[in-house]
Amino acid sequence: MPYRQTTITSRTNRWIRQLRLAATRGTTVPDGWALAESPHLLQEALRSSSEVQRVFAAESALQRAEATIPPHRGIPVHPVAEGLFGDIATTARSQGVLSLVRLPSWSPGEVLQGLTIVLDAVQDPGNAGTIARSAEAFGASGIIFLSGSAAPTNPKCLRAAAGSMFRLPHLSRIGTDQLLGIVAGHGCRLLALAAGDGTSLARIDFSGPTAVVVGSETHGVRPPLLDAAERVVIPTRSVESLNAGIAAAVVLYESARRSAVR
Repeated sequence: MPYRQTTITSRTNRWIRQLRLAATRGTTVPDGWALAESPHLLQEALRSSSEVQRVFAAESALQRAEATIPPHRGIPVHPVAEGLFGDIATTARSQGVLSLVRLPSWSPGEVLQGLTIVLDAVQDPGNAGTIARSAEAFGASGIIFLSGSAAPTNPKCLRAAAGSMFRLPHLSRIGTDQLLGIVAGHGCRLLALAAGDGTSLARIDFSGPTAVVVGSETHGVRPPLLDAAERVVIPTRSVESLNAGIAAAVVLYESARRSAVR
């Protein structure tokens, strides 16, 4: 059985204070562990190579949380008084289970093996997580979160990715110059989604390692990356641009479709 701890009943408990602050700010707790909320994310983390440090469960969800954890893992489980769990929940309708997890570390070579999605100033963590989910679903080799984008450890990003962040190779806090060096060093083609002039997506060859930069909905891909990359456009009718998540999904699907028919 997991190691059941004493029930937490006070709002001044150190774990409650740390978790509440991290949930409010969308960050990790001070020692770098990320907040993954829901029984599903706990299951996904346990199935992956992610490390689970401890679990917090509302009293009504305690048995379910403990039943999810394999006995040999020895993960501490902290029961939380029912009325107190809302203080640390990251969702309006919580399922009563929150885990502290550490995402796996990946090397640039692992991320850039095939098609890689690069997020440039995609600040909405829900969009970032959705794109990560699509990247895994369509067989991308990885995803890169440039500096200025939402963090992969943001609780909302983890929820939107629905477990993909525990498995999908990724890099984060990468600067523009650093990205260009990594891409060049691994012989990777650099593309950037853009509005207006550019090569139609239908004409892009995805047969080799390729990194596709997806910019924010407001400003698109920033000029330094646009200048260094080949501009790619998704042909549309009546509208000039697509939501970042939709645009990334179109590119990912097109790449997967090409691979299926080769």
